[in-house]
This record gives sequence, C-alpha cells and structure tokens, in this order.
Amino acid sequence: MKQLIAFAAVAFASAAAQAAGLDALEHFVKTAKSGRADFTQVVTAPAREGQAARTRTSSGTFEFSRPNRFRFEYRKPFAQTLVADGQTLWMHDIDLNQVTARKQAQVLGSTPAAIIAAAPDLASLRKDFNLENAPDRDGLQWVVATPKNKEGQLNNVKVGFKGNDLSTLEILDGFGQLSVLKFDKLQLNVPVPAGTFDFKAPQGADVVRQ
Repeated sequence: MKQLIAFAAVAFASAAAQAAGLDALEHFVKTAKSGRADFTQVVTAPAREGQAARTRTSSGTFEFSRPNRFRFEYRKPFAQTLVADGQTLWMHDIDLNQVTARKQAQVLGSTPAAIIAAAPDLASLRKDFNLENAPDRDGLQWVVATPKNKEGQLNNVKVGFKGNDLSTLEILDGFGQLSVLKFDKLQLNVPVPAGTFDFKAPQGADVVRQ
C-alpha cells in the first residue's frame, strides 16, 4: 500500500511539473505584451560521414511588441537584422548589403517567432502548432511545439521557462540542425518605441522580395 501511495505521489508530482510548461507558455503569451532581452544562439549542424558536428555561436539583442512586431539584432560575429513590422518580415545581411522581404502573413505563423512574439493567446498558437508538455530539464519547464504544416523546414520547437519567464528556445529543423537560443536580462512590458520595428532598406542594397 505504501509503495502504491508513493508511486501515485511521484506520478502526481510529475504531471504537475509537466503542466507547468503549458501554464507558463499561456501566461507568457497573454501577459507579455512587449519586451527586450540579450540572446546567445548556438547552431549545431549534424555530423556528416567522416566529419564531426559543427557549431557556430552568435549573439545580439531581441525586442518585441505583441502582436506581430519584433526585431532581432545579430551583432557577433556578423551583423544581421531581422525585423517584423506587422506586414513585412525583413532580413538584412549587412556584410552582403542584401535585404530579403517576405509577407509576414505567409511566413510567420509556423515559426518560433510566432510563439514568443506574435500570438495573442494559446488558442491562436494551436491553429499552427500541436502543443505538448515535456519533462522538466535543466531547471526549466518545457513545452514542445510541433508545426501542423508538415511542408515547412521546421521540425519542432522546445520552449523552456523558468517560472513564467522565457529562458530558452531549442529549434530543430528538418535537416537535423539544432539552434539553441538563450535569453538573458529579459525585461517584459517595458516601453519599446514603435520606430524600433520600422525598416528601410539602405541605399544601394540589393532588395529581394519573395
């Protein structure tokens, strides 16, 4: 009898811990209307025959204003800018002086950015993702988001929360490449000027519209 009670207690604790992941995600998308943070991104390409897995690290800043506006500024090792202004998703490769423009409505729905910066609530996210709790790991509560659209390049996104604060994104694409973004100095519901999300292609830049 004691063993049965102990097993039930462990099972209940595990279920409660897993539920915390979706609870944290729901709290985040409902209450985090704006924010900024520093980030570090480590991308690991899968090992190929005769070659070890390769990694590259970048860092920068992230700002958002819900819904549908965000800005990633990659500063190291190469400068790049990714801006969603509510209508268009802009990507500026500064070294190449090349700008790519895409309509947000066509590309944003099944992306990690939709989870952290675009969707107003969990119901909106569930239109594009299957959401499941995952076991606690590394002191974080996790949710796995799997795109319903199987034609995209995204396999799944794991979102890690520390309490109700966004901590980590683990993004796995269809080619086996893993991208891990860790957020630091996160500030939520702080004033973010509307001009942050304005983008104008620099003079002389090669602009590609898709």
